[in-house]
Amino acid sequence: MFRWIVFVVVVLFVDFYAFQSIKTLTKSKIMLSLYWIFSIVILVNFVYRLSTFDRSTGLSQILMLSFGLLILSFAPKIIALVILFGEDVFRVVKTGLNYFSTDTSTDFFPERRAFVSKVTLGVAAIPFVSVLYGMMKGKYNYQVVKHTLFFDDLPSSFDGFKITHISDIHSGSFDNADKIQHGIDLINEQNSDVILFTGDIVNNVAEEMDPWIPYFRQLKAKQGKFSVLGNHDYGEYVNWKSSEEKNRNFQAIKDIHPKIGFDLLLNQNSYLEKNGEKIAIIGMENWGTRFKKAGDLQIASKGLNKKDFKILMSHDPSHWNTEVKSHDDNYQLTLSGHTHGMQFGIEIPGLKWSPVQYVYKQWAGIYEEFGRKINVNRGFGFLAFPGRVGIWPEISVITLKKKI
Repeated sequence: MFRWIVFVVVVLFVDFYAFQSIKTLTKSKIMLSLYWIFSIVILVNFVYRLSTFDRSTGLSQILMLSFGLLILSFAPKIIALVILFGEDVFRVVKTGLNYFSTDTSTDFFPERRAFVSKVTLGVAAIPFVSVLYGMMKGKYNYQVVKHTLFFDDLPSSFDGFKITHISDIHSGSFDNADKIQHGIDLINEQNSDVILFTGDIVNNVAEEMDPWIPYFRQLKAKQGKFSVLGNHDYGEYVNWKSSEEKNRNFQAIKDIHPKIGFDLLLNQNSYLEKNGEKIAIIGMENWGTRFKKAGDLQIASKGLNKKDFKILMSHDPSHWNTEVKSHDDNYQLTLSGHTHGMQFGIEIPGLKWSPVQYVYKQWAGIYEEFGRKINVNRGFGFLAFPGRVGIWPEISVITLKKKI
């Protein structure tokens, strides 16, 4: 109960500051009343949805929508709070200085406050529009991100080998079949040699994927499709009635992969061969520093040679940062997902930022250390916040090249 009180107090405090900006610009009782009605309804709806959330069924779309509406309402008000609080600090300092000076005029304050309020509303409109776009369009704004990676020890027969890397489908969040079909078509248009999926096919329960199996079954690759599990695929975030029910769900999630034509690698590996040469595809169960740790790199690599060219699929990039990049056995390329780029950030030429970078050192795109490389896919789907702002859903296309 205490945390709910703190949460509501903080939200209302932010609302109070934002209200000052509205009140400075209009005296209309209707507009002022609508502000509070809009704010309180969104807040009450979110508190109700979260407090009555049935953890035996997993995250629901209506809960995600209520969270999205809270962000839509709250984000611009945070901007207003920062600006108006700064203005209040200025007013206090100015008043204090005037107290010790001969200039006691304060006529400029009302005009200044009105000007600052207009600026505040203008600036606050940016996150409002951004979040609104992210919820309506951004979550399905698929981007094909292409990389060409060079390796000294790539077998010559695999020079030009093309990989499509997808991750974090989170099928329980989908709400637009046409957009999903568009994403599937984009993947197939890449005409890749292999498709590799790095986990989180559902949010929590296997049934979430049922409507989408016919769509993902359409995926095509010349030399196969391989997949691994992510932290959400283990059913760890649901209050199951029994361990047997949890185990049945877990088995059902594993059974999804062959239904859509993927070879699920559970701490296993498989060779791909061309012209008598081969590369290894290694599939780890989830291994994370913050979430479930079921993966075992030694078991997953059983039967491989140190000199083999290896592509490791491991859902959580903290695995690469903690164990893989400096491992004695050379894992030349790792593919991960998990972070979603937090579904919020800025990616423009010269600037790449998201709050998630303060949690995960490798959070989106290509990184290299000790001659080993990792690609962290930004995710195909979305979770919790039903949108994406600045960090778009991604289809990674990686072309392997032999360094000459």
